[in-house]
Parts: sequence; C-alpha cells; structure tokens
Amino acid sequence: MSYLPVTDNIQRTPADTGMPRTDAVAGAETAGKLRIALLGYRSHPHVGGQGIYLHYLSKSLLDLGHSVDVISGPPYPELDPRVRLIKLPSLDLYAHPNPTRALRPTHCLSLADFYEWWSKLSGAFGEPYSFGRRLHKYFKKHKPHYDIVHDNQSLCYGLLALQKRGVNVVATVHHPITRDRDLALTAATEKGQRWLINRWYSFLAMQKKVVQQLNHVLTVSHQSRTDIVAAFGRPAEKIQVIPNGVDASIFKPLDDITRDAFRLITTASSDQPLKGLSVLLRALAQLRRKFPELHLIVIGKLTENGETQKELRALDLHDVVQFKSGISNQQLVEEYARASIAIVPSLYEGFGLPAAEAMACAVPLVCSDGGALPEVVGNAARLVRAGSVEDLHRALHELLVNDQTREKLGEKGRAYILQQLSWDCVGKKMEHYYHQIVQQQAQENQTVDRPLSAESVQNAYD
Repeated sequence: MSYLPVTDNIQRTPADTGMPRTDAVAGAETAGKLRIALLGYRSHPHVGGQGIYLHYLSKSLLDLGHSVDVISGPPYPELDPRVRLIKLPSLDLYAHPNPTRALRPTHCLSLADFYEWWSKLSGAFGEPYSFGRRLHKYFKKHKPHYDIVHDNQSLCYGLLALQKRGVNVVATVHHPITRDRDLALTAATEKGQRWLINRWYSFLAMQKKVVQQLNHVLTVSHQSRTDIVAAFGRPAEKIQVIPNGVDASIFKPLDDITRDAFRLITTASSDQPLKGLSVLLRALAQLRRKFPELHLIVIGKLTENGETQKELRALDLHDVVQFKSGISNQQLVEEYARASIAIVPSLYEGFGLPAAEAMACAVPLVCSDGGALPEVVGNAARLVRAGSVEDLHRALHELLVNDQTREKLGEKGRAYILQQLSWDCVGKKMEHYYHQIVQQQAQENQTVDRPLSAESVQNAYD
C-alpha cells in the first residue's frame, strides 16, 4: 500500500524528509512555535465528532502560529487550506460495496491490510490497530520531526512504538468507549447479539493498555476523566482536562431565517442506544397529541431496517421525523436557525459538542444530564434526567407553550458559549499544555546528558 504523504502543491521541508533541520526550523522552535502532528484513524466530520475536533483544533493552533500537519486514514478530514494533510490509505471497508471482495493479492503482503479485512469479516473493528501499524511504518520510513504528536482517540499500539522512539505523544480520550459497549450489551436481547457486540469492541483491550502506558493523556471533561479512571485504570492526576470548543463565528444566530415554532432538532446516530434517540421519539409521540404540527429534524443517517426505523413505524412517526446527513456546517447552522428547540437526549456524553453548537446558535436547549452534559451547558439549558421520557416530555411542553421563555433561554445559551467555550480559548490551553510537555522533555534530556561527577559515580556504586 502506498502513502499519499501530502496534499497538492506542498513541498517537503527538511524536517519531513528526515534530513538535518535548518536554522530556520530550529529558530521557530526557540521562539515558542511548535511543529505538531494531529492523528485520526478516520476523520471526516460527517462520520463523527472526531473529524470536527481535528478541524477546529488544527485551525486554532495554526492561528496561534504553529506548524500543523494532520495524519489521517480515510474518510479524510475537511481542513483549513493551510493545514497539510498526510493520508494513510486503508481498505476503508465501511465505504466498500462488497467488503468480502475488497482484499487483493498485494494486500496480503501487509499485516495492516489483512488484519483490517479479516476483522471486518469476523465482526471486529480493526481500523484503530491497522492505523497504528501504518502510522509506525510512515514514521520509520520518512522520519518526520514533530515537537508534539497528538492522537485523537485511535489509542493504537503504534503510539507506544513512537513514544519508545522518543516522540512526545499526547492522546485525547473523548470518553472511554466501554460506555458504548456496555449500553449496547444492555440493549441486546439475544446471546448471539451480545457475542457480536463483544467481538466488535475487542479493540478496547488495546486501548486500555495504551492509555495506561502513554506518558500524556488528556480528555475533554471532568466526567470523562472520572470514567477513564474507572474504565482504563489510569490515575486521575495523570489525565489533563481541556474542553472542546465551539466556533462561535460560524455557529451563530441567523436573523434572516424565521424559526418554526413546531420544529425540533437533534443530532444522533439512529441506532446507537447511547444517544437516547428512542427516548426523544417516545416523548415526541406523546407531545403530538397536543401539538399535531410538531416535527423533528435528526442530523444523522437512518439505518435501513434498523431499530430506529422500526420504532418510527410503531409510533407512527415516519412522516414527521426527517433525517439529514452529510450536510455542511453552514447548512447545519441554517437548520438550527429554523428550529424552535434543540434536544440532546443522550444517555451519556463525554462532552456533548452538539449541545454547545446549538447554544452557540441561540437555540433554546433541552438536554439530558447524561455524563458531562451538565458540565458543558452550565445553567444555560433545561436539564432533564437521562433516559426519562416523562421529564423530557414535561420540559419540551413547557417551552412549546411559552415563546418568551424559549427566547430568553436561547439568548442565555449564546452568551454562555461566548463567555466560556470557544476554540480560541481551547487552542491557547492546548498550546500551554504542549509547551509544558516540551519543556519537561528538555529538562529530562539535560539531566541525562549532564556528565556525572566522580563523587556521583562513587555514590552510585555505594
């Protein structure tokens, strides 16, 4: 498998090729400017929040004057044009029309390719492990120099290999995926389903080992830190908390679009129990008895013949719930502008970016208390018990009958985002954290390189 190492019209610097660094590069480092690589095993923003995180973090670090590359497997991220994308192609089997036939004879020469293919066929998720092998191979071949290599929850063995080579590796754990697995197991009704769920989540054993052994781990909320301690056994004092941010210049109110009083909006993957969409659908079915005009926009993709589609039919909601996927940020902001209320019904969130984005757009928010959501929204949203159809029904009813309350709650949410969460703020916090790591390594290197005195040598033998 060949690497696609750079985007168009970008030349390699000496640091990229493994050649000795020039004075210009060294000078940039002494001036406090860092060379940073951000990693993502799959990073398109339409397949999850990880791509959104990479997009905004890379942009905020660039705006602070740092050099930033993103190293990613497919589907690839959408990045600021100034960010260089280094592509590590995979088989990308989830986009393949027939994964069984995706393997070619040349792929058998690559353990990463074969593992990814066999994992998919046997019910496991092998992308993070395979990404780690490709990542290590890329570094071994090209010998790029970075002050910081920052992983976005691949948590693959390749990170430990880089750390052993002296690379400053940082990993963000948005939340331990053990939560997703446990909720899926709870929802399973058959023994065969539980076996398949455990098989798919078998990558968690790797992630646990990597989280325990990495020198630097951060997460996006104090709730996630607590959960990482419980799930992966890493001490809390060895986990840094730096929150996600919101681009308030993009996610903002649009005064030229009129809100529809009976239009609700949520963001959810249709068949993930963790997102609590079923709770919202049941509350919606009850609310429509009094508000028959009520309808729901779901930012996400409906799985054909999946559990959500079956529930829509059972609740007679198939004509009033619309799914939209693959839309741009601007289209998402326009959807928020048309909605009267946003809902985040998740049973658990390690952070809850859709909640923050909705508030930034001044949409009144009804939000569950699952995981870190109370920590994220503060007092600027209406909180309900996670999993409670009754609580969600009551909160939505109160807002639907009171236009003034909705308006004030929306304004409060926007103000809260501007004061507490922004990518400018997050970028500066991340920059400070990176510098601490680089300075710590420099101090350790000085200690190692310092010649031993005759007295210290004698003390060592004594």
